[in-house]
Amino acid sequence: METIRTENITLKVADGTSMNAYVATPAEGAKAPGLLVFQEAFGVNAHIRDVTDRFAKQGYLAIAPELFHRTGPGFEGVYSNFPACMPHMQALTPDGLIVDARAAFDWLQKNPRVMPNATASVGYCMGGRVSFLANSAIPLKAAISFYGGGIAPALLPRAAQQNGPILFFWGALDSHIPKEHIRNIIDAMQEAKKTYVNVEFSDADHGFFCDARPSYKETAAKQAWELALKFLSTYVGQEARGVAG
Repeated sequence: METIRTENITLKVADGTSMNAYVATPAEGAKAPGLLVFQEAFGVNAHIRDVTDRFAKQGYLAIAPELFHRTGPGFEGVYSNFPACMPHMQALTPDGLIVDARAAFDWLQKNPRVMPNATASVGYCMGGRVSFLANSAIPLKAAISFYGGGIAPALLPRAAQQNGPILFFWGALDSHIPKEHIRNIIDAMQEAKKTYVNVEFSDADHGFFCDARPSYKETAAKQAWELALKFLSTYVGQEARGVAG
């Protein structure tokens, strides 16, 4: 495991707002791929910070922007109180999320530790939708969406605008995302002839990756983690740089 350095930074967003972000950087001095980590509805909480750290330990310079910065700076929800998250979620707009993602992306591109043209995104739940959205608006090399609700139907036209290959994870027991929506997403990706990987875990529910939630499914989470690392390595990591992965 690599040692990492963590910090909290403040970014200026194009709409005039300020947005805090959590950053985890590999301690060694070599250049690293960049990674946008998009939060669940519960904010940049301990779990999202831990995930950001885990990616940094794998060699990625990872940044988790606070997407609720307009309505609840510093918001950290608890998993037993989803209603507290709703006002912040309902205030989000695609345009606002895009400028937020762009601010974090631009910060990575200006960071001398980040390799050029080697930034990807990953998002969980609400952040899975943001990862899909960001990949349609920013020149990412790859994107990962964990059980991203709300992609269909509103964002389906953006399938044709996906920049990097995208990896989708779903839980077959997830009652929050209609099966029809998932089919519509995959159909849209196929129609647009975009590169994607679609993975469904038959015994997993919504939020299966989060070890702080009752729906955590250890086997699915571990397999998804390995698949995610392999996917990122292929497009922005060691394999993309021509080094044996």
